Amino acid sequence: MYNITQHVRVVAALVIREMQARFGSKPGGYIWAIVDPLAHVTIMTTIFSALARVPAIGSDFALFFASGYLPFIFYQGMSTFVAGAVRSNKNLFSYPIVSPFDAAVARYILQLITSVLVTIVVMLLSTSESTHLNQLNLGLAVEAVTVASLMGFGMGMANISLFADYPLYEKVFSLINRPLYLLSGVLLVPESMPGPIYDMLMWNPLVHIVMWFREAIYPEYTPTGLDKLYAIECTSVLLMIGLCLFTASKTLREDRI
Repeated sequence: MYNITQHVRVVAALVIREMQARFGSKPGGYIWAIVDPLAHVTIMTTIFSALARVPAIGSDFALFFASGYLPFIFYQGMSTFVAGAVRSNKNLFSYPIVSPFDAAVARYILQLITSVLVTIVVMLLSTSESTHLNQLNLGLAVEAVTVASLMGFGMGMANISLFADYPLYEKVFSLINRPLYLLSGVLLVPESMPGPIYDMLMWNPLVHIVMWFREAIYPEYTPTGLDKLYAIECTSVLLMIGLCLFTASKTLREDRI
């Protein structure tokens, strides 16, 4: 029981440290965390509203893009932030009570809190269709973003060890990860795509998570092909792989980490 309490205190202290390092002591840091995704939604809304009359779902472009982008950044933001946990806190691991896993968990907690707050604010500011927010299925929304954040945590844990053991992998992963935004159903609904492209997209678990979240936003939307179990299974496998790679990393062990 003492060890658990000790680790809880360490994680709490690391969360505060990470918060100060990431956002600083000035409120501008927190504001930027909201302005960045809000600006992205605004830009995409402006572009696509000039090209099409109505979005694929509903009539509000901003709400449509927010409903795809926000669950996606639960994964992307988490995987990126957690991947740098060990590298950024390496000097702390000389203290016996601080472990690399504590640093990763602290970053997960901080990123999760940040993503939740950003999602609430962006959803409130980006849409004029308040009826959709009144009809929001909160349970489905929480389920979708929880799975997305855990998937991001699993990928981040895997990348901590892979980045340390294989420096070239970090560059390769960055190249592969860039088009993921376009392949995750953020800008479209998979059902609108031709058969072969639809089949390819449905292998991406993030597509199912985005559909899952949009189902919570739009009561009239019934996503065909949505497989929640598949998204959960992919997340579980990625978490297991991430934890195994993290534990088995030779480079991390040699650095005492």
